[in-house]
Parts: sequence; structure tokens; C-alpha cells
Amino acid sequence: MMKPADNPADPFKKALADATRTLADDAELSVTYSVDPPGNVGETMRLPQVSRRMTRDEVLLARGTADAFALRRRHHDDATFARFAPQGPMARDLYEAMEHARCEALGARDMPGTLSNIDAKIAHEAERKGYGQVRDQSEAPLSAAAGYLVRELGTGHPLPAAAAHMTNLWRPFIEEQAGGTLEGLADALADQAAFARLARRVIADLGFGEELGDDPDAEDDEAEDNAEQDEEAGDNQSGDESDESEASSERSQEAQQDATQTTLSTDDMSDDQMSEDNADMPEPEAPPEPPAPPPHSAADPNYKVFDTSFDEEIRAEELADPAELERLRAYLDQQLEPLKGAVSRLANKLQRRLQAQQNRAWEFDLEEGMLDAGRLARVVANPTTPLSFKIEKDTEFRDTCVTLLLDNSGSMRGRPISIAAICADVLARTLERCQVKVEILGFTTRAWKGGQSRERWLNSGRPQQPGRLNDLRHIIYKSADAPWRRVRDNLGLMMKEGLLKENIDGEALEWAHKRLVARPEARKILMVISDGAPVDDSTLSVNTANYLEKHLRDVIAMVERRRAVELLAIGIGHDVTRYYERAVTITDVEQLAGAMTEQLAALFDPDPRARARFLGMRKVS
Repeated sequence: MMKPADNPADPFKKALADATRTLADDAELSVTYSVDPPGNVGETMRLPQVSRRMTRDEVLLARGTADAFALRRRHHDDATFARFAPQGPMARDLYEAMEHARCEALGARDMPGTLSNIDAKIAHEAERKGYGQVRDQSEAPLSAAAGYLVRELGTGHPLPAAAAHMTNLWRPFIEEQAGGTLEGLADALADQAAFARLARRVIADLGFGEELGDDPDAEDDEAEDNAEQDEEAGDNQSGDESDESEASSERSQEAQQDATQTTLSTDDMSDDQMSEDNADMPEPEAPPEPPAPPPHSAADPNYKVFDTSFDEEIRAEELADPAELERLRAYLDQQLEPLKGAVSRLANKLQRRLQAQQNRAWEFDLEEGMLDAGRLARVVANPTTPLSFKIEKDTEFRDTCVTLLLDNSGSMRGRPISIAAICADVLARTLERCQVKVEILGFTTRAWKGGQSRERWLNSGRPQQPGRLNDLRHIIYKSADAPWRRVRDNLGLMMKEGLLKENIDGEALEWAHKRLVARPEARKILMVISDGAPVDDSTLSVNTANYLEKHLRDVIAMVERRRAVELLAIGIGHDVTRYYERAVTITDVEQLAGAMTEQLAALFDPDPRARARFLGMRKVS
């Protein structure tokens, strides 16, 4: 009798890995399964985890992701891709999306079984990104719509519902501007270079031609012409040497005669004749002015950044290996140990406060709805009696997302960063118990005193008022959709020596706000945990003294003016009310069980006056 497998999903995983290697035509490919985001780097492919239950959605997502990555490996050439790749960000996104769709469409044409698998992956991604709920073209990414449309045209198969809904918002524009170019799509699918040329024409048709950069075909033609000219010159050089000396003397004499005649005719012309001739000549057209670059900040169009090419947005797990994160998390847990009782009380108290607001609330004495059991006697006595029904009130509590934005600057080193990490730990665990999505972000810089941005500024001759002059590092400790238990070790990264450097709060706040606004939840709360003002020596040494502070105030004003996100701040050892209207200051974790619990719980109170009492708001709207 065959012994059953320890994990029922193992045979499926092995079979899928073997099929993926065959489809990718790469016998050395390493296939793994993880809760981390799927990826395909080098000789390793990371697929979504498949649990012991092997639900239908898990299986379809794993198969669709595997097929998409395998087809990319089979039909994609990095050198050809790089040769035709555009320079600008929007053009690059369009080019990448269309190339990804080409590989999937080519695979679906040759191997129809991949079509339904990749449909499941596309449907999952579109639902996760909220494409089915998008109502306005401005909320739908053009690059994704173009990629979906290319796949639909290449396969002749309709898109999944959410992806089709988002694509239809852009379809009229794309077909009007680039419909003629896209007619040649089917013939170019099998030839990556031909398809890349078609993609570049589509990008130009859509209005992003200025982001394409130089035409690689024109560069190749020029190189060939130069090579031919050099070859012809070499062949003719020996035969022409004897003729050259004889002809040179004749050309010299002719040139002298022409110069003499030109001088005489010029001297004979009057000044009036010269001016008339100049007046008749058409003025050269002024070269068109290049379009102004988009502002670096939506809050302040005048905010400048010298160089963004060294900025990075990175996941915590990419800054340390799993063993180091586990060790750092253990160190953070040691700091939590003496405060275990206070932290537990805080978590329980906050959870009770929040769950109390989740209790079902009803409106009574209505003429329709659910029959009110407390009014049964009245109904039995007189069935025509009105006002014997009830209906459950809607609650906005469940449909909420909270972002915690943590200051990872050098001034937070030591006790403050431990308090900030503990705050994030407690809040994330507690809110997740209450079915509230939580995202944890951090911000710092990649270097002290400017880094590579400053080096480039120095090499450029030190232009005046360069704006922000440092390399940003924005860290994702926990995405909103990631379960807490899978990323809890990431918070230990804040204990890593050398991570904490300088802080540019305004851009970090704008980054976190943009991420939160894109979430599908109806209610969005952004909580900043910081120890005071933004500080970056490199930037402040070459700009006005309040350059970063002014930008932070402008971003805060923008967030509060747009009202898409509720803003709250926790000051670690410093009062931050001069920046944030709703703020609380704590100096140690023991204080979390007091004022901060009331502050956070008050955010979920449906009564704005109750929120004002706890949050210290100066005005209730």
C-alpha cells in the first residue's frame, strides 16, 4: 500500500514545476512556491503558494502565473527588448506591458491550454487592483489597458470581466489613435524585433513619441553607412593619391580666383543693397520648446528635486536576508518582553473599543424591513399595526484601511525607534483582529549627506538652488493585503545598524498618501509616527533653511484639503502638533495604553463631535 504524501499539494507542485520547465524550454529552471510576491529572476521562478486545501482559486492562480512566466522565458529575448526599449517612464510602461502580452498571446496561439490558466491570473490581478470598480479613465492605468488590448487582439479571446471593464475605458482612445497600427499585430507576434517596432509606433500614436528616445534602426543604418564609406575610402585612397596632387593645385588656383571675385563684388555693393538682401531672407523658425517636465510634488509645483534616478522604493525583505530579519525580530521581542503586560492590555483595550463599534445597530419602529421580535405581541393582537419592523444600520467600520508611516531617521536611533516599531506591531496586530487592513511603510535616505545625488550635483558645477539633494529610500514593511503573521519579522529591520539616516517627510507623506488613495476601501486613515521636523543636511545646506519643512506643510495641507484620507500623527518624544492638527505625543510605551488608545479608537467613532473631543480638533466640519 502506497504511503500517502505528507502534504496533499506536493504532487501537484511537482507536476506543475515539471510542466513549467517544459513550457519554458529550460531544464535547469528552479521553481519554488512562496507567500512572497511571484517573481522570475535568473534561473529561479517563484510561484504563489498552494496550501494543503488546494482550493480551486489557488490552483488556477499558480498554473496561470507559471504559464505566464514560462512563456516569457520561452519567447522573450532581453537583448532585443533592451535595444528597442524607450527612455521615458510612461513609454517604458507601455512597451513592457505590450511585450508581456505578446508572449502570452503567442503561447495561447501555439498552446491553447495556457489561455484559460492565464485568464485566471489576469482575473485575480484585476480584481486585486480594483479594476472592476474603476469608473473614470483617470483611475485606469493606460499601460495595463494597452497590454490587455494587445492580448485580446493577439488571441481573439475576450478578457476576464474586471480587466475588460478597465480596458473598455481606454479602448475608444487607443483604437482611434493607434487602430491602424494595431492591424499588423498578428503578423508581428512571432518576431520580437518586428513587434518592438510596432509597439514603438503605437506609443508614438498614443502621444508619447517624445519619450521613445533614439530610433535603434536609424542608428544601425547610420553605422552601416559609415562602415561602407570607410571601406570605399580605403579602396580609393591608393588609386587617387597620384591624381590628388595634380588636382589640388588646380583647385587652389580656382579658389583664389573665386575669392577675389567675391571680394570685389561685395565691395561694389552698397549698404542699402546689403540690407535689402538681408530683409528678403526669411527668418529661421524657432525650434519648438520641449514640454515642461511634470512637477515632482502635487502639493507644491515649485518643489524641486535635483535627481530622482537614485531613489528607491523597496520591500523590507530585500534589505536583509530571512535569517537576519529573524535575528533582528528576536532583538525587538526582547525589548518588548518587559512591556509584555502593558502591550497586551493595550491590544485588548483597543480591540474591545473597536469591536464595540462593530456591534450590530438597528433602527426600530419602521413600516417595513425585518419583523421586530419584540413587537410580536402587538402584531398578534392587531396585524394591521404599523411600525413593527426594524432594519440593520450600515457601518463604515469594516471597509477601512490604515497606513502607518514610520520615520526611520537617525534621530530615532535607540529608544525612539523601538517605541515606533512597538507601536506599529501593536496597532497592526490589533487592527487585523478587527478585520481592518493595515499597511506599514518607512522612510529614510540611502546615504548620509547626499549620496550619489550630491556627487552628480558636484560634477555638474554646483548649480544654485538644486532642490532636494539626497537619495530617497522608501521601505514597505507590510503591504495592506499581506497577513501580519507572514511579515512580522520585517519590523525587526528597524533594529538594523546603518539603516536609519536622514528624513524627508514631505515626499514620504505624499508617497504614502498616493498609495492609500489607490486602495479600494471606502475609508482611509494615514497615521504618521515621527519625532519631529524633516532634516537632510545636504538639501538644507544649498537651499533655504525651511525648504523641507515648507514642503511638509504643503503636503499636509493638500491631504487635509482633498479629504480622501484622514490624517493622524504620533510624536515620539516630541510635540508634532505644529505640523499635524490631530496628534498625540508619547515618550514611552506605557503611555500607549492611555491617550493613544483613545485617540485611535476615536477615529472610528461615527460622531464627528466625539472624534473632536479625543483628537483635539480645532474645528468640526
